[in-house]
Amino acid sequence: MLHIKVKAKDVRFTIPIPYAILTVCSSILSSKLLHQYANKWTKEHFERKKLDLTIPQIDKEMLKPIIKELKNHKGLVLVDVKAKDGTEVKVRL
Repeated sequence: MLHIKVKAKDVRFTIPIPYAILTVCSSILSSKLLHQYANKWTKEHFERKKLDLTIPQIDKEMLKPIIKELKNHKGLVLVDVKAKDGTEVKVRL
């Protein structure tokens, strides 16, 4: 399970995210339909900025072993950030 902890001046909360939800999200992010819409939505902005850039397709088969391997490293801290104003964000497996 992925644990996201956020501490601000007057707010503290923890968001637990099960691996099943990560798998579902990876399927959604790697879908062809979402890829087509993302390119469609960003096309106008890229044309105004005169950028020749397309968003690459995410391969679902590459994400599966990554999520599977994350399960083997419980307790590993992925992100630990502390800002000058006292805000902290920690992402842990």
